[in-house]
Amino acid sequence: MADAGEFLDDETLDAEEGAEVLSLNVPEGAEGRLDAWLAAQVATLSRARIQALIKEGRVTCGGVAVKANAKPKAGQVLEIVVPAPVSAIPEPEDIPLDIVYEDGDCLVLNKPAGLVVHPAPGHARGTLVNALLHHCRDLGGVGGVERPGIVHRLDKDTSGLMVVAKNDAAMAGFVRLFKTGGISKEYLTLVHGAPPKTSGTVRSLIGRHPAHRQKMAVVARNGKEAVTHYAVERRLGGITLVRCRIETGRTHQIRVHMQSLGCPVIGDALYGKSGADARLPHLPARQMLHAAHLSFTHPVTGAPMDFIAPLPEDFLAFL
Repeated sequence: MADAGEFLDDETLDAEEGAEVLSLNVPEGAEGRLDAWLAAQVATLSRARIQALIKEGRVTCGGVAVKANAKPKAGQVLEIVVPAPVSAIPEPEDIPLDIVYEDGDCLVLNKPAGLVVHPAPGHARGTLVNALLHHCRDLGGVGGVERPGIVHRLDKDTSGLMVVAKNDAAMAGFVRLFKTGGISKEYLTLVHGAPPKTSGTVRSLIGRHPAHRQKMAVVARNGKEAVTHYAVERRLGGITLVRCRIETGRTHQIRVHMQSLGCPVIGDALYGKSGADARLPHLPARQMLHAAHLSFTHPVTGAPMDFIAPLPEDFLAFL
């Protein structure tokens, strides 16, 4: 069963704008753990902050992420990317929303591709949260001031259905639903090739890629359990339309699991195959992944709720 934190894992790891990049040369005689050495060199960053940046893959040597307990070696050039600060309180913005359903407790919307869910480094404004604060004047603070109303997320370039809590009672109800598996989410995706079976389940641990820290990967340890059920909807020559139902909501879960089957999502710049994409008649502007079906029990009234979002125009145009 999924818990609320699992679904809150869903988000992008996009390149950041406005970040500060620090470069340090390791001299002869450097000793101790790398995190401690770095903290001693950079007065503006505490050791705890350095450790957090390392965990996020923002400290690299020659483009490869380092480990906190590594030893600094003379001649190394270490690079630290410090994200630009983001305002803790997002501001309302008049951004159009495609609202599928709304009542006093929650709303369901169809998120377009390209819309970031909440402010983050490089995306301080123009997000779904900014739009929601304009649409729901009393939303501020529901579930936290930084991500008001946000129960789960979709990647920036994933389109489709999302549910938003409009008050604390609804937020608490959605948390309970996620803990008990009471929310069902299905996606449609176009992938290269075809899965090995017409239907099946991918069950693995997902964690940060050991070398490329902006990516996630199937790992043998130090990851979180991820479960994706898939079924082939339609074979189209060298590509396949696949329906995926997720039990967990790990970061980039479907994209990572499809890649692990040898069938990366078409148009996925992070996990796709550039050579395979190049052989297509034309390349979509974003990854072909759409949250098509969302069902749950209303967190306050207990009524069954079921929603379907048709494939968006760019997805249909590519098909």
